[in-house]
Amino acid sequence: MTEAKWSRPAAGREPAAAALLSWLADRDAPRLCVVTGSAGCGKSTLLAWLVGHGTREGTRPERRIHGFVPMAGESVLTATWTLAQQLQVSARTPGELVTALAADERRTVLVLPDLHAADDPDTIGELALDLLRLEHVRLLVEIRGASTAAERLLATRSAVMDLDERQWTDPERYAAWARERTTSPPDDGGTRPAPPPVDVHDPAAVCAADPWHVSRLYERCQDAHGGLRAAWLRTGASLTRDQTPADRAVVLLAALGDDADPRLPGALTALAESAPWRVVWRRVRGDVRPPWPGPARVLACARAEVLVADHQGTVRLVDETDATPVGRLPDPVPRTRALTTVPEGQVLVLDEQGRLHTRRNPSMPRATGLSALLDDGPTAAERLANAAQVPLGGRISALAACEGLLIAGDESGQVHALLETGVDTGHFTVRLHEGGVADVAVLRLDGTGGIPLVHSGGNDGTVRAWAPGHEPLSSPVRSRPCPVTALASGITDTGAVLAIAWADGLVEHHSLDDDGTVRAYWSGARVHALAVTGTGMLLVGTDETLVCLRPD
Repeated sequence: MTEAKWSRPAAGREPAAAALLSWLADRDAPRLCVVTGSAGCGKSTLLAWLVGHGTREGTRPERRIHGFVPMAGESVLTATWTLAQQLQVSARTPGELVTALAADERRTVLVLPDLHAADDPDTIGELALDLLRLEHVRLLVEIRGASTAAERLLATRSAVMDLDERQWTDPERYAAWARERTTSPPDDGGTRPAPPPVDVHDPAAVCAADPWHVSRLYERCQDAHGGLRAAWLRTGASLTRDQTPADRAVVLLAALGDDADPRLPGALTALAESAPWRVVWRRVRGDVRPPWPGPARVLACARAEVLVADHQGTVRLVDETDATPVGRLPDPVPRTRALTTVPEGQVLVLDEQGRLHTRRNPSMPRATGLSALLDDGPTAAERLANAAQVPLGGRISALAACEGLLIAGDESGQVHALLETGVDTGHFTVRLHEGGVADVAVLRLDGTGGIPLVHSGGNDGTVRAWAPGHEPLSSPVRSRPCPVTALASGITDTGAVLAIAWADGLVEHHSLDDDGTVRAYWSGARVHALAVTGTGMLLVGTDETLVCLRPD
């Protein structure tokens, strides 16, 4: 192997460094590499160099490292949240992390130094074994001493590098390097300084303290702390990000169940005074007053109501002002993928097979008398739905509508506009994405003669804008290195807005007016659905929460 042009690790460790680089690049090598050795042998210095080399700009793909967690003192949850942030996925639990990585089959290399010094090495070892069941994941683990975790990892097919063996060291150079060091390596078996105490009953204290320390405290205890513990563990993947105490207070309040200490909502609202959001109401799994409407997989707005579709396809109607239940749509559509409302009072529901179903909103008035007798033909919505059943390209994956217009995105990256003219249906198509369309949104802008503005978000990590009948914008209006999971747009009291949810849990609220204000909200979980109400509220739906936010 020719010598690479990189900054050297600790002097004397060049043979080990070259071997690790070879392991990274060798497709046939075991996907697990275990680095062992006695304390003070420079393992962590070597691995720190390897991570620095593997994460710098311009690193060749076969030598790139995608995730790195120094495990000393870490729990399985904090390790999960750290890796999720680095890999730009949403994961609240180890199982969700494995599921998220299983859905993305790109090569992923993770480094876990000091696994033996983790808060619970055996649990971390279980996570490592689960990750190794994914063929595209490659794992480098540093471990010392005998333990169940070490035994189970070494029992798998692995490459083992014992740095006490002379083949991995230039003894003379390493001895000279060691003599020159004035302090012992802090990351070779050392322990962290004790963090300052935190009153985990006090919302102000937990919002201002080191979030990683608070996470470990809540994970180790069983006391409910008035509901703070459950809310923190539900959204810790957000709370551990770099943000202000006011932002953390918003996230905590949004995840607070109705069984929490009744003093907490007021305290968290006061703490969130300087944040860009106000929590209008929230519904959390397990709530009974009003009841939890179920996992919010799909959302839509109709007048003063919100339609919430759960994982079984049941669509419930809740009041926009406080989420009290007002009814449900008849005949659930299993595995609902999208739904949209039309002015005539009908709801179009898209299933995961790309088929459209028409349902009647029970809260909308029905035609009566002579008008009901004469108007027995298909409605405009039904005509659009029938037109959309004709093969449009790929299977339909996203749906939105406004007056006389149906927008459909498909799994081939195309976006279709079906326009009801009263006599015929106009059809416009444009390819906007590489890969499937995750969601679409449409609104009619004032001052443009009612020209519809379509936004589409793709699995390629882009959001694009298009007006049917015109050329789309040449560049995305927004782009990030992770997929879009949901879109919503609308005309509110303060102007046109666009909301975007990303696969890493970030929600962005964009003003489409001249000021271009952007507000961010980290949900702490994968966001399945968004909706924008006519009064300017933003609804955010996950498997655990349904939150109504007002931009401030």
